[in-house]
Amino acid sequence: SASPADSPSPPAARSSPNTERAFLPPGVGGDPLATPFTMIFLLWLSWGFSLASGQQDSELLARYLEETLMVDSNFPDHVARRVPRQGRFLQRLETRPRMAEFTVKSTIISRYAFTTVSCTMVNSGSEAKEGTFEMQIPAAAFISNFTMIIGDRIYHGEVTAKEKRTSKGAKERDDKHSSPTDGGENGVETFKASGTIPRKTQAIFTLHYEELLQRRLGKYEYTVSVRPQQLVGRLRVEVNILENSGISSLEVLPLQRGSKKVLDDISPPPSTVIGQTKTLAKVTFSPSLVQQTQIARNGILGDFIIRYDVNREPSIGDVQILNGYFVHYFAPRDLPPLPKNVVFVLDISASMVGAKLRQTKDALFTILRDLRPEDHFNIIGFSNRLKVWQQDHLVPVTPNNIRDAKKYIHSMSPTGGTNINEAVQTSAKLLNNYIAQNDIDARSVSLMIFLTDGRPTVGETQSSKILSNTKEAIREKFCLFTIGIGNDVDYKLLERMSLENCGIMRRIQENEDAAAQLKGFYDEIGTPLLSNIRVDYPKDSVEQVTQNLFPNYFNGSEIVIAGKLIERNSGKLHVEVTASNANKYILLKTDVAIDVPSKNDIRGSPGMEDGKEAENYAERAWSYLTIKELLTSWLKSDDSEEREHLMDKAKSLALTYNFITPFTSLKMKELQADRPKEDHPSPSTEAIGERVQSLQGHKVPPGVPKQPDKQRIKISKTSADGDPHFVIDFPSSKLAVCFNIDGQPGDILRLVSDHNESGVTVNGQLIGAPAPPNGHKKQRTYFSTITILSNKPERSYVEITPTKVILDDGERLILPCDRSATAGSSGLEVSIFANSNVTVAIQGTISFVILIHQYKNPAPYQRNHLGFYISSSKGLSPHSHGLLGQFLYHEVKLTQDPLGGSPQLASQNSTEEPNPRAVNTLKVKGRLVPVVWKQRKIYNGEQEVNCWFAKNNADKLIDGDYKDYLAAHPFDMGTGFGMTNRL
Repeated sequence: SASPADSPSPPAARSSPNTERAFLPPGVGGDPLATPFTMIFLLWLSWGFSLASGQQDSELLARYLEETLMVDSNFPDHVARRVPRQGRFLQRLETRPRMAEFTVKSTIISRYAFTTVSCTMVNSGSEAKEGTFEMQIPAAAFISNFTMIIGDRIYHGEVTAKEKRTSKGAKERDDKHSSPTDGGENGVETFKASGTIPRKTQAIFTLHYEELLQRRLGKYEYTVSVRPQQLVGRLRVEVNILENSGISSLEVLPLQRGSKKVLDDISPPPSTVIGQTKTLAKVTFSPSLVQQTQIARNGILGDFIIRYDVNREPSIGDVQILNGYFVHYFAPRDLPPLPKNVVFVLDISASMVGAKLRQTKDALFTILRDLRPEDHFNIIGFSNRLKVWQQDHLVPVTPNNIRDAKKYIHSMSPTGGTNINEAVQTSAKLLNNYIAQNDIDARSVSLMIFLTDGRPTVGETQSSKILSNTKEAIREKFCLFTIGIGNDVDYKLLERMSLENCGIMRRIQENEDAAAQLKGFYDEIGTPLLSNIRVDYPKDSVEQVTQNLFPNYFNGSEIVIAGKLIERNSGKLHVEVTASNANKYILLKTDVAIDVPSKNDIRGSPGMEDGKEAENYAERAWSYLTIKELLTSWLKSDDSEEREHLMDKAKSLALTYNFITPFTSLKMKELQADRPKEDHPSPSTEAIGERVQSLQGHKVPPGVPKQPDKQRIKISKTSADGDPHFVIDFPSSKLAVCFNIDGQPGDILRLVSDHNESGVTVNGQLIGAPAPPNGHKKQRTYFSTITILSNKPERSYVEITPTKVILDDGERLILPCDRSATAGSSGLEVSIFANSNVTVAIQGTISFVILIHQYKNPAPYQRNHLGFYISSSKGLSPHSHGLLGQFLYHEVKLTQDPLGGSPQLASQNSTEEPNPRAVNTLKVKGRLVPVVWKQRKIYNGEQEVNCWFAKNNADKLIDGDYKDYLAAHPFDMGTGFGMTNRL
């Protein structure tokens, strides 16, 4: 392919070599992308660069747009930025690695989101350069995997337990990292990883994280940060949503940075495509280089946001059960709001001067208008002194009271220090007295909304004392909601104040529209529908249930409970919900069917092909909720023994599910260290917030991965490939037998089953495709996934698809199929020959080869698929079974019955074409099987094999019926052949 120097020169480079020219024509100023001429020029430029090398064209164009089509902000609008000649331009291209690809793929199943971010960087320079991958992720998310492939070196992130630290400083750091609000932007944290990329080499960074979406104001919101820091040749975001209860609404917001829209356009971002059915939705965002330049020339596009909601049954809610776990989503609607008693506590210290106090007042004016006639309220301003609007009581919502309250708010002026403790004590006393005097505890909801922009500076300033005083003053009578504005707030204090008193904390950036955010936060809690909610399940049916008692339910939110089933075969799960609404006591009951695998099974759903974690979304949602609750309890606790116990439980669960938490860390480990260490610096990872201590400072062990041999693979003919076509080689009989299995898409066929002896099982999952035109079949099926399981000496598995290989022997590793690599441990070794085949060797005596069939430009009836070949079966026992395994230790005999003659033993040389008039019969295991002679292509169609074909799904050839070889799931090892006892 052509080098950058071989590419067509940009217009400036075609002028005199001793002059420098602006790329814009004379008289064109301002934004170079704002005129029709320039847009046509960019399209021409994009075409011109496409004449260069396949990968470098988009990279050069991206760098070219980034570095030449910029208007210097220091110049007047009518002066275009001058650009250098091409030689200097190409020299600048080598100053940093170029991001060739940035992709995000997300799968959201019943509100639980799995996100994979992949970034490819190319160092096309003449010397090694450092490449940095940076990604903002939601603060509520858990990182579950991270891999770096730099050249031929593979670094895999291993989640390990943090060492216990007893120092006071260490405890303070842990407390800090537990806060979900750490990070540069509200509700996000920044993950960063870097490594030295050798010259003419690329690096691939792959990050996985998971989160449970929260429902706010009647919508779930999923956000992806698209900030690659430079223009990207191939940029794509793909989000697949599966909601079995049905998707009721879906919208894609304009790109946002903070609370501001990037483009003044209410429509989705350019290039967004939305596809939706009743239960499925697919959203893609893939802007071209020109579209990226229109959005942001520095590569910081913003947040790509999807909002959606689901259909709901007007009763007990949605209970989803899968693989022994359940998740219960409860979000009732159409209920009359509960009256509320609310005290607004506002910081009016000197630091609130200016925009902060003005925006707070504006928000409160709007909030007062939204109070209902049955509500009661009061307002307290605090600095070093308290200013209570209505002494010793709350007032009803009337036009006169609202008018007087607005006057009082308008008259507030900033002065003095910040006495947080006294403000909370006075407000709590006022609210508690009102509750006691009016006997309204069961008929309404009481709230304190506390806002500050600073730290305690007057009165009690010790955080631990303020916390204990707050808890004692509130006495679980009402909930405290805290709001922090700006960067000088003790967010740890505000968070604990709210968590310990059944509320939540919200952070608002000082430079953003605080009034809109304050109003939005109030809207979330401004309409209570239920109080004292309790969700119960039979104690003998479930265990390890997450929080099931909730003080309030606010309109537009959602209550989520998860747990484990004790008895999966009970057939049903009884659910009861009790709650209070105004003067009514509500009791809801129902029985949920447990045996509904088809409803919650996502296998075969469009867009849900990647990752087995997604198929266990209920279990991972349970683990996510459980760890979050343990972290919250740990944060609230002051007892050292209790904190230790909570930490151990959270750590154990995080290690089991591979989550990075404040108690676990990510250590980078290089795989398959078989060659001497080369002189490359080790990659490093770092992050902001709780990720800092979890990721930084771990050295990568030396070594590089072993590259597999590129020699032609030598394997037997025994295989299952194509549609799928099965071939069994009988060497001693000098013949081969073949048959077809006409399965259904989604079927999982057991190919080899030797679970009880060698411990090996091989399952293959089918994917469907339309039949070619004029074909005799209505559809075709191919192997989309091959799963190889081994339980000796330790349980492990390899899952292979046309695009990736997953190796899990207690530590999960994901490798792409387009790069050659070798990995393995515990007697299991996987070798990938890029885009060709994967070899799996077990204990040195068993080996399988999986061929990768990929189409560059597939026809509608073609699917990327796999072929399975048995290379060595020495380690498999004579008791092996499965569609292929049952023939490994058996021989067959072929007899021919010429028409009008007597039967005779046929020639055992399968290369000789048989008598076409003879009736051919195969004798196997005492059964007589009619067969016909055929030729089959194997090994990617490179070779032909002559075989005797058994019709009708191998009737009489295989033991039983082919349906006896259907596995329940890819990891099903079974107990014998098939799943039934019919034979």
